[in-house]
Amino acid sequence: MAGRIPQHFIDELLSRIDIVDVIDSRVPLRKTGRDYQARCPFHEEKTPSFTVSQTKQFYHCFGCGAHGSAIGFLMDYEHMDFIEVVKELAQRSGMELPTLERNTPDKRQQQDLHPIMQEAANVYRHQLKHHADATKAVDYLKQRGLTGEIAAEYGIGFAPPGWDTLCSRLGVDAQRRQQLITTGMAIEKDGGGMYDRFRNRVMFPIRDRRGRVIAFGGRVIDNADKPKYLNSPESPLFHKGRELYGLFEARQALRQIDRLLVVEGYMDVIALAQHGIRYAVATLGTALTPEHLSPLFRISSEVVFCFDGDRAGRDAAWKALDIMLPELKDGRTARFMFLPEGEDPDSLVRAIGKPAFEARTASALSLSDFLLQNLTQRVDMSAIDGRARLVDLTRPKLAKISNTVFKHMLINELANRVNIPSAEMIQLLGERPGKRRGPANSRMQSGESRTLSPVRTAISLLLERPDLAGHVADPARFRDLEEPGMGLLVELLELIQKRPNISCGAILEHWRDRPEGKHLNRLASASSAIPSDGYEHEFNDALRLLDKQRVDRSYRALLRKGETGGLSPEEKQLLTQLLQEKQALSQPNRRPDSP
Repeated sequence: MAGRIPQHFIDELLSRIDIVDVIDSRVPLRKTGRDYQARCPFHEEKTPSFTVSQTKQFYHCFGCGAHGSAIGFLMDYEHMDFIEVVKELAQRSGMELPTLERNTPDKRQQQDLHPIMQEAANVYRHQLKHHADATKAVDYLKQRGLTGEIAAEYGIGFAPPGWDTLCSRLGVDAQRRQQLITTGMAIEKDGGGMYDRFRNRVMFPIRDRRGRVIAFGGRVIDNADKPKYLNSPESPLFHKGRELYGLFEARQALRQIDRLLVVEGYMDVIALAQHGIRYAVATLGTALTPEHLSPLFRISSEVVFCFDGDRAGRDAAWKALDIMLPELKDGRTARFMFLPEGEDPDSLVRAIGKPAFEARTASALSLSDFLLQNLTQRVDMSAIDGRARLVDLTRPKLAKISNTVFKHMLINELANRVNIPSAEMIQLLGERPGKRRGPANSRMQSGESRTLSPVRTAISLLLERPDLAGHVADPARFRDLEEPGMGLLVELLELIQKRPNISCGAILEHWRDRPEGKHLNRLASASSAIPSDGYEHEFNDALRLLDKQRVDRSYRALLRKGETGGLSPEEKQLLTQLLQEKQALSQPNRRPDSP
């Protein structure tokens, strides 16, 4: 995304704005020490864990892990894309946005696809009201108990029978016809021409988090037609493994969402909304993915997953559990709700009413109970070898859990079930006795930087104090060192030396779309407990260790060469110089770049 706007403009923009002002205008901040704090706007919490650093120009939540620069905050909080955020911040700071650089055809095309998708939604809604064959679609919606108001809120429409309802109205020129094909709304014929993908179906527009139509789902009216449900194919706008149907509508309906309910289909979401349950969303014809979980837990700390109560439903829940285990960070709760046989959310809420349905949701099975319940059913708990087998079955699941508190509580429950003291169970599973991991656990404690590699230490301190790069002469001297992260460190040093006033937040924007970006964000999220007057000393120590590795490697290489084939006069002079450097670097507290 950042490639469309010159990077130097983004650097200048971030140097002119203050992230504290940007966030405080939306989420009131309170000064705590040198930083600012608030309750996180991306998940529900009672104790503030959302921290904004004015020095770093960076925010981080120790609860849900949200982090980034002022640009990243506005993208997530206001549901804006990168270009829109840069435009808004530029206007706010009085900067004139430069002419956008040429973009790739795919990106240009993606920017142009939203309007035609909205036009398609308008066509389908019009057909539901006015087409001669729409009576069957209207009757179907009424049979499902939907009112005109709820149908309008979700933008439900009708794709009539026939091959060109959409194509004839929207495909008026070659560019628009290509857009219909690219979005999957039309299918290209082998011999030329195209036809509508959706025909004789009730149409459900799928919206992104900003409310833009990105795809459609269609449900047959005549049950003889197949498939029963048809989704748009993958496109530049639509990736079904990331999107959740009804999430935009839920956020529009509720100011605060304490719980999200994940169901199977469109009609489940809409039928529950009709009964006043406005916090249901659905995956789009695909199994749960890690990409689904991030937006769910950003909106609510509790997510209930609804499955059929039969064998297939429980198998699906078990697969979902594996996806969730690594994602259960502090403050996140996942539950499993299993429907009575033969019921779906629509039929169940009709039968028992909203209060009873919500009571079932609130008392849904916790993830830990479902995990142990499922595994316990596979063994004979009355036998010693059966209980031992339970421990073996639980071990790989425990290995996937990153939340230390949750893991140790689960181990304690497992120990109770097999009648082994918790301490012994922890030892059997190779776990260390649990200490609660709060925000401080993710921070560098005083002296802890020494336990990190010199490269990681240097990068971490540069994110805290970019001005430290000014002490480093010729960063390229480290480039040939075969240490993990060395290329990143050299690039970081060179960047800061070119832009000596750059902030941590602006640094991270340089790596927004690169794989190293997530590692830099993680290091930036760790707050150093080193006294401010100790940063330079720690940084110089890290560089001194890297210089020692560099000099030692070159020195040994020349010694080996001298043993086999002799050295030239220049190489002998270099060997003497390297020996002097080795001796100098062995002196404590010596700056690597000092004369």
